[in-house]
Amino acid sequence: MTPVVPQQPQGAQTSGAFKVDISRGARIGRVSSEWFSRPEDERYLSLSSLYEAVRGRADRASSRIVETRAIGVEADRDSPERLQLVVPGRPDPVAPTHWSFGQLCSLVGAPAGYLRALPATLAGINMQHGLIAHRGEQIKTLETDSGRLELRAATGPDYGRIWDHELVEAVMKIAGDGVGDTRWKVPGLLDWSAMTHNPFVDVTKDTTTLYASDRDVFLFLVDDTHPIEAGRLPNGDPDLYFRGFYCWNSEVGSKTLGIATFYLRAVCMNRNIWGAEGFEEISIRHSKWAGRRFVHQAAPALEQFANASTKPFVNGVAAARAAIVARKDEDRETFLRKRGFSKPDTAKIIATVLDEEGRPPESIFDFVQGISALARAKPHQDARLELEAKAGRLLTSVL
Repeated sequence: MTPVVPQQPQGAQTSGAFKVDISRGARIGRVSSEWFSRPEDERYLSLSSLYEAVRGRADRASSRIVETRAIGVEADRDSPERLQLVVPGRPDPVAPTHWSFGQLCSLVGAPAGYLRALPATLAGINMQHGLIAHRGEQIKTLETDSGRLELRAATGPDYGRIWDHELVEAVMKIAGDGVGDTRWKVPGLLDWSAMTHNPFVDVTKDTTTLYASDRDVFLFLVDDTHPIEAGRLPNGDPDLYFRGFYCWNSEVGSKTLGIATFYLRAVCMNRNIWGAEGFEEISIRHSKWAGRRFVHQAAPALEQFANASTKPFVNGVAAARAAIVARKDEDRETFLRKRGFSKPDTAKIIATVLDEEGRPPESIFDFVQGISALARAKPHQDARLELEAKAGRLLTSVL
């Protein structure tokens, strides 16, 4: 597949790269984790190619609810180290994938790692016993014929499947192909030397943020050709943001469906999100009514964010800057300690704002920036997320 060069949308601000200040706001590493872990065959250069792949496997799939005791387990005649399943209604045996084998083990209460280490014949005997004795009695299968019959998923009978292609299709309604044919596109890159974000970068396997594996799909898009000015930096430059969102799903049950929306200042080469503010997330478990919730809640929320005015965010940042909550050192310490910050962290937050702004924190916005800076310095993710959540709640209190 040849690289796609993003086209500059009509009316976009195309004056080159935008000067940004990534010392503010939160750093979000979720997309970077995806970027690091995805092999080349899980990376796509456009939404249309991603949709074609995930829709194709859905078209070749079938789902049914079967009695667990009616499933037969046998070793492959040609390869006795591999298991096959005889599923009611299928004349030919079905091969479990690594993922579905683990699901079956979980359903029958067997340790997957232990069974994988056994010879197929012994593993089959244990699995067969578990299926016959399974108290749940029924499972929902997802079987795919791609030249080889595979069991892609084995879930409970009330599993509410949202297909991966349904999520991609919902994104395509607002983002087209995701490569610049609309304002929503694969993000550009941060130039660390100049501290500028360049929105116009070729979409390649190294830069893409459109991913799909045999068990999930993940997409990250931004509107980085239309910067949003929300106040001024201490040197008088505009404080610029871009809108962004990422979303994910697994039609085989490895994760929920989710959508996260936020404002950001830049995206670097390894796809870390820098200077994020206003982070919001919704998730939908694949329960019985999951499809209905996707249609009536998640998809409309994404479309609303994509098309909504940025004025409330800009006004909210202005309100946070104007909300003076501390004028004396004693007030600053009291403000943070009442919100659960330790004495050392309180001192670090105040010192960080003093160093970056040239004055101690006074407004809600000042404290949010100091808390976000402290979060970025934390080596452990749990501590980092906890601090970022506190910063988010504080900013939301005036948005």
